[in-house]
Amino acid sequence: MFTKELIKKVKKISYEAGFDDFGITDLENFEFYSLKLEEFIKKKYHGEMTWMKEKKLFRKNPKNLWLEARSAIVLGINYGTKKNPIVELKEKKKAYISIYSRRKDYHKVIKSKLKSVARSLQKITKSKVKVFVDTAPLMEKPLGQNAGIGWCGKHTNLVSKKFGSWLFLGVILTDIIYVNKNSVINHCGTCEKCKKICPTNAITRSFVLDARKCISYLTIEHKSHIEKKFRKQIGNRIFGCDDCLAVCPWNKFAKKHEDIKLKFIEKLNMPNLNKLLKFTEEDYKIYFVGTPIRRIGYVRFMRNVLIAVSNSNDKSMVEEVKNHLESEHELIKAMAIWALFCLDKKKFKLEKIKRYALERRIVFKKEWSVGDKLYDNM
Repeated sequence: MFTKELIKKVKKISYEAGFDDFGITDLENFEFYSLKLEEFIKKKYHGEMTWMKEKKLFRKNPKNLWLEARSAIVLGINYGTKKNPIVELKEKKKAYISIYSRRKDYHKVIKSKLKSVARSLQKITKSKVKVFVDTAPLMEKPLGQNAGIGWCGKHTNLVSKKFGSWLFLGVILTDIIYVNKNSVINHCGTCEKCKKICPTNAITRSFVLDARKCISYLTIEHKSHIEKKFRKQIGNRIFGCDDCLAVCPWNKFAKKHEDIKLKFIEKLNMPNLNKLLKFTEEDYKIYFVGTPIRRIGYVRFMRNVLIAVSNSNDKSMVEEVKNHLESEHELIKAMAIWALFCLDKKKFKLEKIKRYALERRIVFKKEWSVGDKLYDNM
């Protein structure tokens, strides 16, 4: 059982390993989160994230993931920044990459720290443990709330009094019994800044997110074409979105992160769109090696870049956009057509005259028909 003395030791070990926050919870009282998950899936808010539906039984309660689990140690690492993401969105000729992704893949960094804490715990207690970092069907945010690290905000992310919305979470499940005495208090009050700033109205109501509308989902998880109605709202974002996190008033208490292993990779701070537009698949792999951006692959990456280019108002990129009209990848070619339309309608019409009749696929005919009444009916 977790005694006060054991908790004190594990907390000390966790901070020494490089974690900024610490909490423990039992694995009871998951009914509320289970019902929220059911509603989320029933309304199809998960979009193409089919694994959420397929593994919902595990997500409903950590015990379903590991029958011997009795408690969870939840650990947080601050990834706060002095940069203002909202200001960076105004730099239309540069690519916005989500704050969490401008560094080495945090999964690897945090997992090594979690394993270090877990090994120390095993030496002290001979207990069984399992470590998780956002890759297993485990609801880390509700666990973080139950552990007293913070509360689930109206944007559905965890908010901490100490670190605002900028926290990476890791979980160690143990077979050690813990009697939860944490009281969960939501400190959002009447604030709805996160809901109001969302460019696509993905936060349908407080504490409810329709992932299908979320720019983070669209640019990272969504594997197919991005609907026309979302393209303008995406702006210069090519990987993720931080708007709802960035406006949270609790961020004023957050400090800049200090972990050297999670420091920003300078070249990921607002790279020029013109540079990214010229990337080959090999360029992409080399430039983003070891970062979360590699997980979406070159084709989706270039799809996102072309959408950002379409919102840049920079005609100097037109010729490079035209090169992508020859792409063998459907997503890239389709968004090249769209980007050309947005940047230079005269050149778009000239290319359309040459190419439309030769197109055999409806997806390309639809993009060439943008601006026509026919477009929305195709």
